[in-house]
Amino acid sequence: MSGHSKWATTKHKKAIVDAKRGKMFAKLVKNIEVAARIGGADPEGNPTLYDAIQKAKKSSVPKDHIDRAVKRGGGIGADAVDYTTIMYEGYAPGGVALLVECLTDNKNRAAMEVRTAMTRNNGTMADPGSVSYMFHRKGVIMVPAEQDGSETDEDTVLMAVLDAGAEEVNDLDGTFEIISEATDLVAVRTALQDAGLDYDSADASFVPTMTVDVDVDAATKILKLIDALEDCDDVQNVFSNFDASDEVMAQVE
Repeated sequence: MSGHSKWATTKHKKAIVDAKRGKMFAKLVKNIEVAARIGGADPEGNPTLYDAIQKAKKSSVPKDHIDRAVKRGGGIGADAVDYTTIMYEGYAPGGVALLVECLTDNKNRAAMEVRTAMTRNNGTMADPGSVSYMFHRKGVIMVPAEQDGSETDEDTVLMAVLDAGAEEVNDLDGTFEIISEATDLVAVRTALQDAGLDYDSADASFVPTMTVDVDVDAATKILKLIDALEDCDDVQNVFSNFDASDEVMAQVE
């Protein structure tokens, strides 16, 4: 899991930086709207909405933005919205698989944005099903090692979530990554809360079942492509199966 963990570390750090940008705020707000539309506007009865709100709060999205997003998604008021989830598949340089998850109110616009980003950054689109089989839907929770001013350890995190359905806990240099079945995500998150442990994010994600080793040149091109895709307004998440050593990632960073 070392390659996956290194990429997970990079992705987590990147998310913290991206959260400072207005575009990331828009994506977090859209997640809230969709969660409210699907499961209702009450976060106590809608775990997906609860997690979307918590993630937005941790990224400093203003409270009034969050409240308006809940109302729009819940169909409350004149600004109700309706988004469609679309998954595009493709390849990055080096034969690396990509899943591009979009939330959009305009399928044609989303398809054009993704295709353009791919074409301009050495990527290629793939047929549905040709890439997705390389990934499994999993629950992924990121827990900071620093809790209330003191460091926690891997054993503490593992003991808190083991009986709730956690499959593994990975130490990612200052952050613990907890992997579970997607259906156990809420139970694992609740177990963390019951144990008094804070978390940065709790998401249903796509985790690769196989990885592709890449060198510095390929890793640089792959991250450039991922950045271009994530800059698209309708793209919510980009999942990849590339594997790079610490030495390679250090040269890219």
